[in-house]
Amino acid sequence: MTSAADIGQDAGKQSDHSVPLSRGLSTKLLLLTIVFVLFAEVLFFLPSIASYRLRWLEERLATAAAVATILVQGDPASLSRAAQNDVLMAIGAKAIAVRDGGVSRLLVVSEMPPTVDEHIDIAAAGVLRSMPAAMDTLLFGGDRVLRVYGKVGDSNKEFELVISDNRLFRAMRANARYIVFVSLLISLFTAALVYGTIDRIMIGPIRAMTQSMLSFSRAPDDPSGVIVPERRADEIGVAERELSAMQTHLQKMLAEQKHLADLGLAVSKINHDMRNILASAQLMSDRLRVVKDPSVQAFAPKLVRTLDRAVSYSENVLAYGRAQEPPPARRRLRLRQLIEDMHGLLGLEPEGGIEFVNAVDVAFEVDADADQLFRVLTNLSRNSVQAMAGMADEAVVKRLTISAERQGSVSRILVNDTGCGLPQKARENLFAAFRGSARSGGTGLGLAIAHELVRAHGGSLELVESVGGRTTFAFTIPDQPLRLDEARSSLRRPA
Repeated sequence: MTSAADIGQDAGKQSDHSVPLSRGLSTKLLLLTIVFVLFAEVLFFLPSIASYRLRWLEERLATAAAVATILVQGDPASLSRAAQNDVLMAIGAKAIAVRDGGVSRLLVVSEMPPTVDEHIDIAAAGVLRSMPAAMDTLLFGGDRVLRVYGKVGDSNKEFELVISDNRLFRAMRANARYIVFVSLLISLFTAALVYGTIDRIMIGPIRAMTQSMLSFSRAPDDPSGVIVPERRADEIGVAERELSAMQTHLQKMLAEQKHLADLGLAVSKINHDMRNILASAQLMSDRLRVVKDPSVQAFAPKLVRTLDRAVSYSENVLAYGRAQEPPPARRRLRLRQLIEDMHGLLGLEPEGGIEFVNAVDVAFEVDADADQLFRVLTNLSRNSVQAMAGMADEAVVKRLTISAERQGSVSRILVNDTGCGLPQKARENLFAAFRGSARSGGTGLGLAIAHELVRAHGGSLELVESVGGRTTFAFTIPDQPLRLDEARSSLRRPA
């Protein structure tokens, strides 16, 4: 039989003992954080480099405007060629002009380029509109000529600057390298902070739950494998508490299964010898039939029927633990007679003070398996007798009543006693083996077996009432449905 340790070993073989670092949540979290931060930095890089280009051109135009203002106030023609070149070289320009009142004046020029590659209006240029041109300069610039124009400050004049983009190209490359370097530092620093925080808040507890599940799967009967939940109000806390409750519940179930396995093993060892003993008793009881004593003849049939049932029970004693009950062999039965036979086996002595009332009508019939219905009534009645046997007060009424009623095609049988009622634990675990016992040391198998047998008949067993002085169980057994094919074939047969 399978034990809890075997189950744990099988589960341990099917599960990984550890998760590689490369596939762990921590590694995935770290990489994803770095990728997402870099993606955000890339989105930031485009407007940043465009803004840098625009500011660089604005600064050069402002410098050119300052030089142009000085020249306009003096005489530009008085400047020598060498002086003009020095002015232009200082700001990296090829020519400076000013437009005032619709008239354009070329102030200084070193050489006029044959073509201008790009005309930039500072007033109309924005960061978003400048991004394509900025990326073009960053990737392919260095040998182009730009014409930059626009107003500077509060001046009414419009200044123009013809300049090579070589210096701009080198400055943008240096700025781009700086942005990339800072972005990498920010990514790593942010990833470390996010990783450390989330690892403490989420990944660590998840890792602990994973280890707890792996440890529990290897040894589910070890109480130390049950996770101890932290006092948290978030989803992780709920998951830890639910996992702890599930592991505790599973340990109880495994303990009960082990109990059942041990019980089945013990019963199987005595089953063979018990059948031999009962068979011998059955042979000896057959000899009582030839005894002419009237008292012997009165109880001999009951003794024979009792031994027959005992032999049948012995042969099927392991059915509950390792197999299903056989399908009911249903017949029309006189319920009152079956209850009387069951009454004889309860062993109710007059000095016990327990009154037995068979309130079933003589003509009441039920469609059921005789042996299985006998077992249901016996289990329910024995529970009632045991509940009332512990009451020491002789003035208290101790009565076991069995009644029945017909509801259409359904037979409803009630077993009522005047005991002290079922405890709360038994009501919460009703029909659960080893947990639904109403008395200390009980197994709870009686109700579990009765419930299984009633369900095999297509019926139901329920606790109708359980208070001090009154406990009532009721079970229903519907009649077998009529099979139309058999009914039609019987009608076709000749009389």
